[in-house]
Amino acid sequence: MRIVSLLPAATDIVVELGLGGDLVGRTHECDWPPDVVGPVPVVTSAEFDADALSSREISEAVGGAAHRGSSLYTLDAGLLADLAPDVVLTQDLCQVCAVSYEAVADSVRVLDGDGPRVISLEPRTLPDVLACVRRVGDVLGVPETAARRVAEAYRRLDAVRDRTSGRPRPRVAAIEWLDPLWPAGHWVPEQIRRAGGEPLLAHPGEHTAAMDWAALCDAAPEVIVLMPCGFPPERTFTEADVLTGHPAWPDLPAVRDGRVWVLDGPAHFNRPGPRVVRGAEILAYVLHGIEPDEPVTDREARRLLPAAPRTPAGL
Repeated sequence: MRIVSLLPAATDIVVELGLGGDLVGRTHECDWPPDVVGPVPVVTSAEFDADALSSREISEAVGGAAHRGSSLYTLDAGLLADLAPDVVLTQDLCQVCAVSYEAVADSVRVLDGDGPRVISLEPRTLPDVLACVRRVGDVLGVPETAARRVAEAYRRLDAVRDRTSGRPRPRVAAIEWLDPLWPAGHWVPEQIRRAGGEPLLAHPGEHTAAMDWAALCDAAPEVIVLMPCGFPPERTFTEADVLTGHPAWPDLPAVRDGRVWVLDGPAHFNRPGPRVVRGAEILAYVLHGIEPDEPVTDREARRLLPAAPRTPAGL
């Protein structure tokens, strides 16, 4: 079967199902695992250079009048036709995350013959994400493999829940964008709850919006996890001064206690693929110091700053 993935999370699912060798096309953002996706032709491109822009500039480019979702990305319809896929995996959940479903549908209509089957993945919650694994497995003809992978995912999620049960549940603010501040929604609150935390600023399944600093201050998080969408950890560290330089930053409980962490958002939190399970395990380590079977690496989770010095009593 010839598969084109127009969503990094879908690429993750295809590889998880053991079908990485059937990928004949991918997006410019599909980056895992490198040895599988590296040789696969790229059929999309971005209309702006995110590496050359700040968080604020990217936000303005994405939300500005010049860009309304699908105009952010270009799909090479000619290459797509040449690749002659049997299945195209795409999404219709977030116009900022990938090529829009409408753009894909328009391109597929011009292909010769019956054209490929187009599957749109639109998960909003943690169970939705794992249901997508099953759905893709059914479409690609490996339902038994998908069932095994999903069962193992739930086993690991249940293990995280059981290992954190009965512990104090810290109040957690998950930040998906730095400037403007944007809380992480969709499946992230469920990841936090599985890991023994109390999510703030968003509900499970919620498509969030930008917030002001007052909302973060009023929430008084005991832990802050930074997971900017599409940013590798090293870039988050580079741009963290937009947070640490804000006047309200030092007064946040998480900052005073040194409980601010930089996580690998694209790998384990931003994308609705099977690696969200690892994200829950990483959060259990961040919140409670519980190491999963495979130890958490510095790339996956690293403190942003040490605890602020405390003023001795009476001074």
